[in-house]
Amino acid sequence: MKNFLLTPQTIDSSGSIVRSMAEVYGRYTYSCTRNFFIIPRGSVTERMENLATAFGEASGELTVGEGKCELAFTLTNGYISSLDRVQRKNEESNNVPNSKLPIPKT
Repeated sequence: MKNFLLTPQTIDSSGSIVRSMAEVYGRYTYSCTRNFFIIPRGSVTERMENLATAFGEASGELTVGEGKCELAFTLTNGYISSLDRVQRKNEESNNVPNSKLPIPKT
């Protein structure tokens, strides 16, 4: 990896992806859950750009890292699409919560 001071950014973007997804746990509303998965999707894109800058376009290491990022991006998009389908279904059936857990009383 070329030293463009990207090592700390790359490590931070990786941690950001995991932290954002972990923060979704326990969210009860569709919009909140969806938004917290859009954030790590952006971090995956950032990670891909960091890899391209650090390794250059023709590197085997870039290909491996980019493949993993694309998988994470695809899975995250799939989950967001799944949330959207559930939301549409719930809107059709009188707003059933997107979680089986009871909503805490405030």
